Amino acid sequence: MEKKICLITGANAGIGKAAAIQLAQAGHHVILGCRNSQRGQQALESVRAASGSSGVSLLVLDMASQASIINAAQQVQRDHSGLDVLIHNAAAFDISQKTKQVTPEGIETVWATNHVGPVLLTDALLPALKRSPQGRIIMIASKGLMMHPRLKIDLDDPEFANRKFSVPPAYYQSKLAQVMYTYWLAKELETTAITVNAIRVTNVKVDVSRYPDLGWLAKAAYSLKSRFSISPEAMAETYTYLATDPALAMVTGAYFDENRKQVSAGKYAASARAQTRLMEVTQTYLRHA
Repeated sequence: MEKKICLITGANAGIGKAAAIQLAQAGHHVILGCRNSQRGQQALESVRAASGSSGVSLLVLDMASQASIINAAQQVQRDHSGLDVLIHNAAAFDISQKTKQVTPEGIETVWATNHVGPVLLTDALLPALKRSPQGRIIMIASKGLMMHPRLKIDLDDPEFANRKFSVPPAYYQSKLAQVMYTYWLAKELETTAITVNAIRVTNVKVDVSRYPDLGWLAKAAYSLKSRFSISPEAMAETYTYLATDPALAMVTGAYFDENRKQVSAGKYAASARAQTRLMEVTQTYLRHA
């Protein structure tokens, strides 16, 4: 087995942490991208203990801050000769959030964290990924998009400046953008050794203790939902599969479900014109070092 260097954002809990343990157990070096240094340090110790591997490191990385993203990408390139796997697991989906919030750059937080941030981080790490014999970029979307088959991204107002803000619509819009970005980027990189694929995450058991402001009714709903959800460890197996399986070395621009089957994201997401328009708008948000 060829040892890979893998960066997972949002790796201090849930699926990201479970994937980190699996990759470390398999002998790969795992970089835990975590927003909070204290929780990140706790995750680092936990992942090392659970995996029995010392090949795990911490990278303080806030996907809502473009300055943090650029600094983290520079650190990765200082510390490592290249990067083999980039998993965009971090996401803003605070079900207790009631009002719109903005990042240090003044961008609506869900749009910034779930879409703009991953695009900027990918851009910044492309030189490191190109030094890999076979780099892999993995985007994370949601099976919840199936409940919104007619959803389109409001590219005139992706930040909800002129419409009522709510976390679920903002979240699903950003996740649809990630699928479209997957298709677009796969075409952009088709002459390189880098593949770009996405995962449609199904219902996964949620640790509601992470949301202390959540109302009792919402907690009850999530408790019921968890009965029909898979574990973070089970979902993480698909992350590990896309990150490491040799059979996927030439597979790019694909969308996988939790059973590792390729699925469709619909006509709008597959539209080259819509993808191009999305990326034109996205570029207006990006800061570069």
